[in-house]
Amino acid sequence: MNRDKGYEDEYLDYYRLMLRIRRCEEQIGWLFSRNLTMGTAHLSIGQEAVAVGALAAANPEDYVVSTHRGHGHLLAKGADTARLLAGICGRATGFCRGKGGSQHIAVREIGFLGTNGITGGGLPVATGAALSAKLRRSGQVVLSFFGEGAANQGTFHESLNMAAVWKLPIVFICENNGYAMWTPAERVTSVADISVRAAGYGIPGLTVDGMDPLAVRDATRFAVGRARAGDGPTLLEAKTYRFCGHSKSNNGSKYRTRDEVAAWQERDPLTTWRAQFLAAGVEAEVRRIEAAIEVELDEATRFALESPYAEDEALLGAYAEDAAVITDMTPALLEVGA
Repeated sequence: MNRDKGYEDEYLDYYRLMLRIRRCEEQIGWLFSRNLTMGTAHLSIGQEAVAVGALAAANPEDYVVSTHRGHGHLLAKGADTARLLAGICGRATGFCRGKGGSQHIAVREIGFLGTNGITGGGLPVATGAALSAKLRRSGQVVLSFFGEGAANQGTFHESLNMAAVWKLPIVFICENNGYAMWTPAERVTSVADISVRAAGYGIPGLTVDGMDPLAVRDATRFAVGRARAGDGPTLLEAKTYRFCGHSKSNNGSKYRTRDEVAAWQERDPLTTWRAQFLAAGVEAEVRRIEAAIEVELDEATRFALESPYAEDEALLGAYAEDAAVITDMTPALLEVGA
């Protein structure tokens, strides 16, 4: 952490958001353990720095497309904690009125185009959103998150190729936590760094420390700047780690050693940043942040559990109220592909 001018307010904001994500994920785990959630849950405990760093480099109007491990991205985009917990608990007050569970949450009003339970399933969605932004000349950029396991899916290659050919305003962000479920990446991936695959599409590829929000932020700023200037996509790889298992149905203890987990936990950004804040003499502010987050999570949990379940709404939102107006986009598409 560099102590540049004004670092305290900005860095404390990063710490606050990383802590909000961590505590929210832990609370989701607690709710799951008591059978209060709908379906399973994939937690991003340990990966908070990627979401916080990447979104720090984006504008509010930019889009985010996420993965099955997407709560952190959603909170970093500005979503309400209480509505997130309510949605995961299947309550009508939650996002998607509780229909999405943990893996299928979309919040259109903040530009969050959805988590996705399919490995690599969000990549074509993000590429389509980037095409939309280019056709509309909106100036928006799309941040497309995915795991290293998705980098071996056809949707990864198809999306990068299309985005590169049409110079779409998108940043592909690989959260490489080393495991596709329980399979070590080196057993199924031919390269050590996913970012080197960018060369095959003629676009920049960067690998950064995913446990450092500043490294992620700075790399994303570069990529977002290129995209907004019309120079096309960038492939950004953040090397990170999940301290928990793949999902709440899998704790990770059978395929990872204690020493491996402990080594990564020594680099936990929440622990290391807190220590640096205390050494810098801002302990009082850190403790205020921590106390406020605890109050926020208590209130969010109470809101979720006291909210009603949605009833008789199976078809609500399944059909458009009015007939859609279909516009012939062929001329614009031809212009993009020229």
